[in-house]
Amino acid sequence: MGFFNRLFGGTDKQPPEVEKRTLRNLRVKDFVTYDLADYEVVGKIHYNDNGYTWDAYQLASAGKSKWLSVEMDDELEVGIYEKIRIPGLEPGAKQIEHDGKTYYLEEQGRAYVTSQGRSENINGAEMDYYEYLDESGETFLSIEVWGSEVEVSKGYSIEEYEITILAAS
Repeated sequence: MGFFNRLFGGTDKQPPEVEKRTLRNLRVKDFVTYDLADYEVVGKIHYNDNGYTWDAYQLASAGKSKWLSVEMDDELEVGIYEKIRIPGLEPGAKQIEHDGKTYYLEEQGRAYVTSQGRSENINGAEMDYYEYLDESGETFLSIEVWGSEVEVSKGYSIEEYEITILAAS
């Protein structure tokens, strides 16, 4: 240790490096920019359906909330979702009519979840999910059944480059 370090209490240790963030390793308290708006990552849900996994990040900004969905299929698939209400919805139906569009059931299953941040209250839960796609292939409906509670989100695909990430630590 050098003279000035001893005198002023410094150390020779280097500060730890910040892990480069990607859409695959975002953390609660990171920030992302999408569509000219800044959001804080306030929650994360990791889904596991018999080894097939994906993540959803809850983004918050000025009282608004969005979900960023990230999954690696044959390639990275990224989507933005917002919660909506569809009265009289029957999860698992072959098709759903909403806002003048018909959505068709594409995928369904049961997933075990681990979660952090605002989503922490569902850590260790299991849920049923139903994924729907409209005729154009551009808009999705995601339905999650958590016991007696049904959550519906409407979303669309985006490209990875549309998201800018600022790591919190």
